[in-house]
Amino acid sequence: MYRDQTFGTKTSEVAKDSSRADLDDRSIRQYRDYMSRFNPGISYNRYDEGELLSKMRVIDKASGQCTYGGLLFFGKRDSIETHFPDFRIDLLEIPGTSYEDARSRYTFRLNEDDYQNLWECYFECFTRLKKNIDVEFIVNSEGFGEELSPGLLAMREALVNLLMHADYFSPAYSRIRIFEDSIEFYNPGGLPKPIEELKEKDLSIPRNPIISKLFRMVRLAENAGFGFDKIDSKWKEYNNSDPIYDITFDSTIVKLITEIVEEIDVESDRDISEEIRKKFGMISERIRNDFGKATEDTFLIIVEEPYTTAKEIAEQIGKTARTVENYIEKLKNANIIERKGSTKAGYWVIKQ
Repeated sequence: MYRDQTFGTKTSEVAKDSSRADLDDRSIRQYRDYMSRFNPGISYNRYDEGELLSKMRVIDKASGQCTYGGLLFFGKRDSIETHFPDFRIDLLEIPGTSYEDARSRYTFRLNEDDYQNLWECYFECFTRLKKNIDVEFIVNSEGFGEELSPGLLAMREALVNLLMHADYFSPAYSRIRIFEDSIEFYNPGGLPKPIEELKEKDLSIPRNPIISKLFRMVRLAENAGFGFDKIDSKWKEYNNSDPIYDITFDSTIVKLITEIVEEIDVESDRDISEEIRKKFGMISERIRNDFGKATEDTFLIIVEEPYTTAKEIAEQIGKTARTVENYIEKLKNANIIERKGSTKAGYWVIKQ
């Protein structure tokens, strides 16, 4: 509750007994070089190091101490762990489509020794993530290499979003799970407002303003909003699927389906749906009235595809598997459907 009340202010406070000596020299040099190359027109490029760190509130000018946000972004690991004992971003590559069907717990796990701070962590995570995205490499007019892919832009936005908006004072920690058919970004800490409102109004209410600004100044993050629109549009452009969001009061999950989704034959799909609605029209209408449209959609997919799973339904209707399981439970309790056989090899039967 306290962390929610201080949304956007806690990491702007001073880290007691910290100083410039707690920051990593190499990270600051790399950041300044990156900013000069990718945002050359910005005024921050003209400042010397001390002025830059002060103006970006990495260091509090009055006390000479680091802010929590500045320490997390540029700090030496030992210094960060003085204030955040379990500082880490967990990234796992899992050989399966879920933990349940994975052949082992993981084939790769990001080592905490691989990065000192959030700036270094971004590049370590990005390197692993981009292996899952198809990209086109070109040389631009200035002779620099560029990797082009709307999927890469969406994935990068999701990664930066995770690092910018994590609750670093929570006992939980951010986690990225790379499955064979999806990438899941989990963050401790809920959103300040419903996701629909954040998208509609393009609101900027960062949990960690200093960290957000540091990413924005090197053009790794959007200047406004939470970046959800960019994730949605670019991922849809990349593989014809919508990101799946699972938002609770104390966590945020963004899931990107990495399997390429084929275009749907809309006319054929409509004909099938109409035939199903005619045959099960009364049941379908009752489900919609009693439980809502999403539960009705779940029912119609089960009618059409008796061997489908909650996970597959979730991908079709843009919900989480856990949410779809709740819809299915309502249908079972209403004696409308029944499961025959095992969880993995079974099928659904319509009882009415």
